Amino acid sequence: MKKTVKVVAAVIENQNKEILCALRSTNMLIPNMWEFPGGKVEDGENLQEALEREIFEELACEIKAHEVINEHVHEYDTFIIQLISLRAELQSGTPVATEHDALIWLKRENLHSLVWAPADIPAVNDVINQKTKAET
Repeated sequence: MKKTVKVVAAVIENQNKEILCALRSTNMLIPNMWEFPGGKVEDGENLQEALEREIFEELACEIKAHEVINEHVHEYDTFIIQLISLRAELQSGTPVATEHDALIWLKRENLHSLVWAPADIPAVNDVINQKTKAET
């Protein structure tokens, strides 16, 4: 039986209306694919606490985590991921790629130009569609 891992991901938008995207490193599972940064929810943490901790650990900056944007369960070959994406805003510091190979800021409409980890694709679609809904 495959293990299910509960993971939170940050959808961080800057002042230029760009979204932070992180390239998974070659030593991570699902390497060389893009994701919204985040990590596992530990026992006793709520989603916001987990995301704020993970971003501080991974990107050396502080965020404020807000509401859930997307929740999706994806089955990989060796595990199942319950990925919960939350809107987040940068509070202090500048994100630094301490565990990822690269970080970039992209406009919503350009997010599909990257090769995303399969579990992140529904959240990417929702983030792009939010912009479309907001404009109409």
